[in-house]
Amino acid sequence: MVAECQLMGLSNIRELQLLHAGLFLLVYVAALVGNVLIVVAITTDRRLYSPMYFFLKNLSFLDLCYISVTVPKSIHSSLARSTSISYLGCVAQVYFFFAFASAELAFLTVMSYDRYLAICHPLVYGTVMTPVKCHQMVAIAWLSCFSYASIHTGNMFWEQILQSNTIHQFFCDIPHVLALVSCEVFFMEFVALALSSGLVLGCFVLMVISYFHIFSAVLRLPSVESRAKALSTCSPQLAVILLFLTSGLFAALGPTAETSSTQDLVVALAYTVLPPCLNPIIYSLRNKEIKTAVWRLAGRMLAL
Repeated sequence: MVAECQLMGLSNIRELQLLHAGLFLLVYVAALVGNVLIVVAITTDRRLYSPMYFFLKNLSFLDLCYISVTVPKSIHSSLARSTSISYLGCVAQVYFFFAFASAELAFLTVMSYDRYLAICHPLVYGTVMTPVKCHQMVAIAWLSCFSYASIHTGNMFWEQILQSNTIHQFFCDIPHVLALVSCEVFFMEFVALALSSGLVLGCFVLMVISYFHIFSAVLRLPSVESRAKALSTCSPQLAVILLFLTSGLFAALGPTAETSSTQDLVVALAYTVLPPCLNPIIYSLRNKEIKTAVWRLAGRMLAL
């Protein structure tokens, strides 16, 4: 019976391990600072008490949790020259990764719907996106995602892993963990992931429809400057959504290599590390009101 797993997704060369640790630490600190600033700025500034910024605050807090599931452990492993992770630690990584990845998808879908209502139906926006309904949507998103993670994690680990303990990734990635379980568990979880992919595609279709109506409304604006500003805001959001979904679906349903590969590493980085780093820039720090709130926050902190 396996007591611990070996994460073999990165190089064994010491110089490359230190380079990996340094780059991951830089990315993690950048994501940490950006998302914490957004959460604190929106929480402390009453000018930002609106549905859009309420969802942004939840997304930033979620991104903090999401990137913290995988990156700190990988940095520690590189610095300590240790590839091992305990069996329970691997179970915890899988559970929280499922929870936060599904929550990321849920909040991106809700935020696209929020922008659709605000731009395409501004007259009914205030009656639909009330504070009570916003809190209900956020509560449902968090509870459903943790329940969803419990189902998948319980399904994957209801039998103890008895095969190889080598995972060819820098964290306990779901497809690589499935390669270690029995055929029965693998089949059941693969079917569950395939069904879940239907829900993912459904959310993606909703987001595409929302952004289609948003772009249609934006292109009808009389001002060229307003059109350019709106397109520069919405286009990067859609690009990050496409990156997150396509890389995640490819990793979940695509072939799993029996050895570490650059392709697997790049795909994993695309849906684990990049979204928490890019979301603060795309959704918030490009926003004039957010930047003003951050500067006001920095001024208050310097005045202390």
